[in-house]
Amino acid sequence: MISILLIVLVFICAGLVIPEKLVIPVEGASSNDWNHNTFWYEPWGSSGVHKGVDIFGVKGTPVQSATSGYVIYTGELGKGGNVVAVLGPKWRVHYYAHMQEVTVEKGTWLSQKDKVGTLGDTGNAKGKQPHLHYSIVSLIPLPWKATSETQGWKKMFFLNPHEKLL
Repeated sequence: MISILLIVLVFICAGLVIPEKLVIPVEGASSNDWNHNTFWYEPWGSSGVHKGVDIFGVKGTPVQSATSGYVIYTGELGKGGNVVAVLGPKWRVHYYAHMQEVTVEKGTWLSQKDKVGTLGDTGNAKGKQPHLHYSIVSLIPLPWKATSETQGWKKMFFLNPHEKLL
């Protein structure tokens, strides 16, 4: 029993020490292609607050993996439309939403900059300017990031992509 716990602990720690260096997930985009103040902006529709950044561009532009990682989900979600979730370093899930097309499958290993799909306007972005909603979710709670803002306790899990992409 102790050896299993030790293996799990080593596995978790190993994931935390893997370096995390991110690239902007929309090919050819720069930090000028998103509003730097929209993370945790409210009011934001039925979500209450905006838990990521929207990177704007031309419909069909390739969306690339911001980091290396393992594809844990591909599919369609109501608000997100066509989405991909990638488990990357530090036990963080990188969430890509509103894509026109998804080009990876669940269970695939991605290297940084591998194509995951194309920029679109699916889900609740229908009829709006094509963009990628990009969020970073930590599976390990970071309690010092919690605030008294609306849904501020969730900041233990949601990281500001703007700070990570510069």
